[in-house]
Amino acid sequence: MSVVSLLGVKVLNNPAHFDAKYQFEITFECLEPLQKDLEWKLTYVGSATSSEHDQELDSLLVGPIPVGVNKFIFEADSPDLKRIPTSEILGVTVILLSCSYDDREFVRVGYYVNNEYDNDEMNNDPPAKTVMEKVRRNVLAEKPRVTRFAIKWDTEDSAPAEFPPDQPEADAVEDDGAAYGAEEEELEAAEAEAAEGVKEGGEDEEMAGAEDTSGAPATKADDEVSDAGSEDLEAESSGSEDEDIEEEEAEGDGDEDMEMGEDGDGAAQTETGKEQNMHGQHAGEVMVH
Repeated sequence: MSVVSLLGVKVLNNPAHFDAKYQFEITFECLEPLQKDLEWKLTYVGSATSSEHDQELDSLLVGPIPVGVNKFIFEADSPDLKRIPTSEILGVTVILLSCSYDDREFVRVGYYVNNEYDNDEMNNDPPAKTVMEKVRRNVLAEKPRVTRFAIKWDTEDSAPAEFPPDQPEADAVEDDGAAYGAEEEELEAAEAEAAEGVKEGGEDEEMAGAEDTSGAPATKADDEVSDAGSEDLEAESSGSEDEDIEEEEAEGDGDEDMEMGEDGDGAAQTETGKEQNMHGQHAGEVMVH
């Protein structure tokens, strides 16, 4: 737990000319008496590509620190132009307000700073050489970036742990890395099998649909049945033709008998043949109906 907590920072002279001093109203709270002073610093970042151009604008020792809420004004000079690359005087940069105790930094506040001309004409068409009398700075005080660090204060109990505490129960638990990997392999294998099953099922369904739409394929037994049926029909048609031929032959014989018969027997046979023919005609009529 931090003994000193930063409650707020207020930028007083903002916006201001580039050469004007920085002024901050700082409010913090101290929870217990401190043996040493607090050191506050303000750093100007001269270049975004190298820390060689960073400048410590000012530093201030504050103490002794009473317990409770404290407030003071921190002033710092403007940066030295000679230490800033000419190409990076204008534009956006950063300032860092930090506080340390016994050379151990415990809080840092960063602000973006926009350096530009005080008129639109020069901003739209800047001169080849920077005119510093027309340059002003604007600290984006509404969007600070605060970073806190755990440090050792006056007692050993306040020192942060250099290493995480021992956890014998966690060390005794069996490592589930191997089991986790095996479960992943089983899951991948199951997904692969399911994908193959879906693919095969889709092909079978397509084939089944083709059979339903095109009709069942003709088998050898069906061919034999159809051939047998055609043979029966041919046999029946040939049988009927044979019967007609026999009847015609029978009628022909009767006529010949009539022509060839010269006596009474022939006449008798002729009458008998006529009677048979009449009976045959009547029988045929009855079969048809």
